[in-house]
Amino acid sequence: MKYSTIKTIAVLVLLVISISSCKDETGPKVLYLGHTLPQTHPVHKGILEFQKSLETKSNGTLKVKIFPDAQLGSEREVLELLQIGSVAATKVSAATLSNFVPEYHILGIPYLFKDKEHQFEVLEGEVGKSILEKGSKFWLRGLCYYDAGSRSFYTSNKAIRTPDDLKGLKIRVMNNQMAINMVNSMGGSATPLAYGELYTAIQQGVVDGAENNPPSFVSSNHYEISKYYTLDQHSSVPDVLLIGTKFWDKLSEQEKIWVQEAADESAQAQKKFWSDSVEESMKIAKEAGVEIIVPKKSLFAEKSKSVVEDFVKEFPEMKPLVNKIKSND
Repeated sequence: MKYSTIKTIAVLVLLVISISSCKDETGPKVLYLGHTLPQTHPVHKGILEFQKSLETKSNGTLKVKIFPDAQLGSEREVLELLQIGSVAATKVSAATLSNFVPEYHILGIPYLFKDKEHQFEVLEGEVGKSILEKGSKFWLRGLCYYDAGSRSFYTSNKAIRTPDDLKGLKIRVMNNQMAINMVNSMGGSATPLAYGELYTAIQQGVVDGAENNPPSFVSSNHYEISKYYTLDQHSSVPDVLLIGTKFWDKLSEQEKIWVQEAADESAQAQKKFWSDSVEESMKIAKEAGVEIIVPKKSLFAEKSKSVVEDFVKEFPEMKPLVNKIKSND
């Protein structure tokens, strides 16, 4: 039996259990949460904080059942399960979410944020909250953002010190137009590829490198075959904790307050988990002989300006929001 078939059966069984549990009005409401990350990941640790906080606040009347490691499918597949109401919640990259909710495209703009402090001032302020709310019309209500760090280039055989070094290099990117345009604008050849295929692709020379944050660079073991890591930090795309509106709308006003408070508390805890993970990951990479390069980021930012210009031409209604973020108003 194929894995995809087994996974489909598992989801159907989960749906039956979910429906059955909903009928038991005397028991707790169970929030099924699926995501694609391993249990060692700092984002999963943040989700565990959400689980603990929600169950404590509700005195056990709201429980969270977590399915990590892509047990319920890819990020896109789990989002679709939220939309039809068979799964209550998930964590996905804002890049994936942008295929469902256009406003999330903004968060993938290269060099959008000045630094980490600016990023979370925006995400936890009026602008960030407005973007979270935009998903409700697509049955995907945003609860909070999780830190997913900054993405940087890593390569196997050639160091990237300036954008010119990207010329002729095939760089794996997510299947996201913003990421594709960014790498191409810098002179590289953007190559969308499934993340699970990337280790072998680098090893066999199908691609010359990729771009990701330090914890992912190390947890994927890509540091074993990519000996140059260039901290250009071209994008800081956050993860988003979401709840399907089909589940949300069944909650009482008090239950909604508990869910939102638990999400906000988990986001603060997750920042520390992320910071610790970045520190440990960089240590592992250095000890393995990876050359850490700190380039002049302004050179990369200058090359990627056309991506922002093209974006606001395609989505002129989002230009005021982009300007507001960049001005830190």
